Amino acid sequence: MPQGLKTGVIMDPIAGIKTYKDSTFAMLLEAQRRGHTLHYMEAGRLFVADGHLMASMQLLEVRDDPHDWFSLETADITAVDALDIVLMRKDPPFDMDYIYATYMLELAEKAGALVINRPQSLRDANEKFFISNFPQCCVPMIVGSQSGLIRDFVRTHGRCVVKPLDGMGGESIFQVSDKDPNLNVILETITRHDTRAVMAQRYIDEISSGDKRILIVDGEPVPFALARFPGQGDFRGNLAKGGSSKGMPLSERDRWICSQVAPELKQRGILFAGLDVIGDWLTEVNVTSPTCIRELDAEYSLNIAGQLFDAAEERLP
Repeated sequence: MPQGLKTGVIMDPIAGIKTYKDSTFAMLLEAQRRGHTLHYMEAGRLFVADGHLMASMQLLEVRDDPHDWFSLETADITAVDALDIVLMRKDPPFDMDYIYATYMLELAEKAGALVINRPQSLRDANEKFFISNFPQCCVPMIVGSQSGLIRDFVRTHGRCVVKPLDGMGGESIFQVSDKDPNLNVILETITRHDTRAVMAQRYIDEISSGDKRILIVDGEPVPFALARFPGQGDFRGNLAKGGSSKGMPLSERDRWICSQVAPELKQRGILFAGLDVIGDWLTEVNVTSPTCIRELDAEYSLNIAGQLFDAAEERLP
C-alpha cells in the first residue's frame, strides 16, 4: 500500500450529510483508515489560475459518530494536482456549473492526479441517457423534446415514466398514461414547451418488488444489491423520497446486465458506478455520486470503499 497519500474530496457540505447512509463518508473513513491525509473542498472553491487547478482546501478528519463526525482546519489555497486521489462526489443537478467543474478537474488529471470518476466520463455518461448504449438491457424508451413524439410513445406503451435527464433522487419523475387527463400539461412542463429533452420509459410493474441498486467497482459488481421499495402513496423507489430498502443477492439476470455494462464503465475510467435495475431491466447508470455503500456494508459485513481504494491505489505510480 502506498504511504502518505493525499486524498481530496469535492462534495456538498459535509455538515449536512447523514453519516449512516452517506457513501462519500464511507470512502473518507476508509481513506483515513489507510493513512491518507484528507483534504476537503466544495465545488465553488475550485478555480483555475495560469493553467493550474487550485482550490481553497481544508484538512479534514472524520469519525464514525453520528453526532460528531468531522473536524476541519483553516482553509488554504492549494494546487489540486498536489493530491494523489481526488473524489468527485458532488451531487447533481448536472448543470453547466457541474460541467465547468469537470473541465477544471481535467487539468488536475493531466497533471497526474487520479480523479474518481474520470472527468470526461462524468460528462459523457449521462446517468439517464447512458443506458441507450445497452438497449438489450432496457425496456422500450424514447429521448427527445417533442411532446407529440412522447405522447405517441405513451399511447403505444400505456403506462410510462417520464423524467428529466439532469436530476437525481427521484426529482421531477412522472408516471403517466395515455388516459391521464394531465398528460399534455405534464409533457409541456417537463419539456419546457418542447425545448428540453427528457426520457420516457415503459413502466415496469416489478417496481413493487424493489428498485435494485447494484454497485460496480473497477468493472466488478458487488455480489449484493440494495433493493429500494416505494413509500406509501408513491411509485418511486428512491430512498430520498421516503422509500425503504433491504439487501439481496444478485440474480443471474442482474449479473448478465452487469456483464453488458461494466466493461464499458471500466474502459471509460469509471471506477465506481451504480446500476439501477427494476425487475429484469436496466433503468439508469449512476456515475456522479452513487450511494448505498453504507447500507450494503452494514447488512453483509462488506468493505466496498476498501475495494474502491484497492483499485485506486493500484493505478498510482
